[in-house]
Amino acid sequence: MSEFFAVLAFSFSVTGPIFVILALGVWLKRVGMLTDAFIDAGSRLVFGIALPALLFVSISQTRLEEAANVALVVVAAAVTVVAYVLLEWLVGRTRLPASDRGVVVQGAFRSNLGIIGLAYCINAYGEAGLIAASLYVGLITILFNVLAVVTLSRSLHKRQGPGRVLRGIATNPLIIAILLALPVSWAELALPAVLLQSGRYLADLTLPLALLCTGAALNFASLRASPQGTLIAAVAKLVLIPLFATLAGIAWGFRGIELGILMLMSSAPTAAASYVMVRAMGGNATLAANIIAVTTLGSLLTTSAAITILRATGLM
Repeated sequence: MSEFFAVLAFSFSVTGPIFVILALGVWLKRVGMLTDAFIDAGSRLVFGIALPALLFVSISQTRLEEAANVALVVVAAAVTVVAYVLLEWLVGRTRLPASDRGVVVQGAFRSNLGIIGLAYCINAYGEAGLIAASLYVGLITILFNVLAVVTLSRSLHKRQGPGRVLRGIATNPLIIAILLALPVSWAELALPAVLLQSGRYLADLTLPLALLCTGAALNFASLRASPQGTLIAAVAKLVLIPLFATLAGIAWGFRGIELGILMLMSSAPTAAASYVMVRAMGGNATLAANIIAVTTLGSLLTTSAAITILRATGLM
C-alpha cells in the first residue's frame, strides 16, 4: 500500500504544480488582475522570447552527442503521422460539417509541447527531462505545423502553397532558437556569462507565465457549441494517442525517461497555437477554443492516471 501511495505522490508531483498555476490563472482572470491585454501580451512574450530562450540555453549547453535521442524523435514523428492519417479517415466519416473536420483533427494530434509537455517533463525528470525534451519539442513542432496547415487547408478548401508553409516554419521563434543553439552545442562554444545568465532569466519566465496565461484564457462558456467535435478531439487527444504512443514506445524498447517523455509529451493537451491558426484561416475558432479548454483540464487527470500505471509497472 505504501508503494501505491508513493506512485500517486510522484504522479501528483508532476501534474499538481501545473494544476495549481492554471487554477491561479483562472482565479486571477476572474478577479480582474489578469486582463485580456495581459494574456495576449504575455502569450506573445512566451512564444516569441521566453520559450525560445529556454530552448536555446538548454540545447546550447548540452552535448548533443550524449543527450540527443534520434530514436525517440523518430518514434514520436511516426506516431504523429500515423495518428494524423487515421484521424483524417475517421473524422471524415462522422457527421461533422466538412469545415469543422480539420479543426477536430488538428485539436486531436497537436500537443502543447512547449508549455504543458515541457512542464510535465521538467517536473518528472528535472534538468535531464528538459535536455531530453528540448530537441523533441523543436523537431516535432515543425511536423505539427506542417500537418496542421494541410488538414485545415483541406477542410476549409483554402490553398496554402509550400512557400507559405516554409515561410511559417522559417519564421517560427522556437525553430530559430534551436537552429541557433545547435552550432553552439556542436562546437562546444562557451557563451559569455552575461549572455548566458540573461538567457536563463528569460527562460525562467517561460513556464509560470505561460501557465498563468493558459489558465486565464480558458473559457468554458462556449462548450455547448459543437459538443460532438469537442468530444471526438478530446478522447483522441487524451486517451487514444497517448495510449498508441506509449505502446509504440514499449514495442520499440523504450523504458525509463525515454518512455516517460514520449508518454508525457503525447499526453499534453491541445496546443494553444491551434486556436490562432484556425482563427487566422477563417475556421471554427469556437470549436478550437473548446478543444483546448477540455483537453487542458482533462490532461491533468489522464496524465496522472498514465503516470500511476507506468510507475506501478516499473516502465517509467
